[in-house]
Amino acid sequence: MEIKKEDMDSIKSLSEVTADTIVKHIVSEGLGKGDKLPNEKILCELLGVGRSTLREAVRMLSSRNILVVKHGSGIYVSDKPGVSQDPLGFTFIKDKKRLVHDLVEFRMILEPRVAALAAQNRTKEQLIKLETQAAVVEELIEQGKSHAQADSEFHSLLGEMSGNSVLPNLEPIIFKAIDLFIDLSQSKLSHDTIGEHRAIVDAIRSGKSVDANDAMVAHLLNNKIFILKVLEQENF
Repeated sequence: MEIKKEDMDSIKSLSEVTADTIVKHIVSEGLGKGDKLPNEKILCELLGVGRSTLREAVRMLSSRNILVVKHGSGIYVSDKPGVSQDPLGFTFIKDKKRLVHDLVEFRMILEPRVAALAAQNRTKEQLIKLETQAAVVEELIEQGKSHAQADSEFHSLLGEMSGNSVLPNLEPIIFKAIDLFIDLSQSKLSHDTIGEHRAIVDAIRSGKSVDANDAMVAHLLNNKIFILKVLEQENF
């Protein structure tokens, strides 16, 4: 894992090159989420750098959500390496209602196809997990509790079932969209969600990709109609 001469770039600092080398090590060694890296002393020896350089490199990778430093325990690979919770800076967009509308439109481009792929590629085990998660969402809604996290996990499972390796990296965008919409709508469409989720699950269970696509379109279209009404009211 030692830094090679060809890796050195006059534009990059030694800390940046060290960070790049650590990433290459994680990939080449097949380290996954939660895996522990060697301790600081060993890393310095392997990389041929001092502690201050290593610590700066680790800080850089922590800020990119690649590494997690647990004081008194060690350095670990993040649960979602390299995936930021807010990769596109939605936090800093002031007009949240317009943002919710645009995110719903983005989801309408992406998620119907995801549902269709899930119907084609799902395994029996994945279907059971989806059915269980749909039931969790329903129970939270019926109890009047927050269901944003559970709803996000439902849609995350669809991405997993699709078999597309890129989708997990888009999850923060979808999660943010769901969270913002539920907050804006004050959960007024929660009971609609129950029926819409059931339709999606039924279509995926049957293996009918067209039905799964259409069920997701109906789910998201209901959200879009709601947010359009909110925006129209603001314009009067």
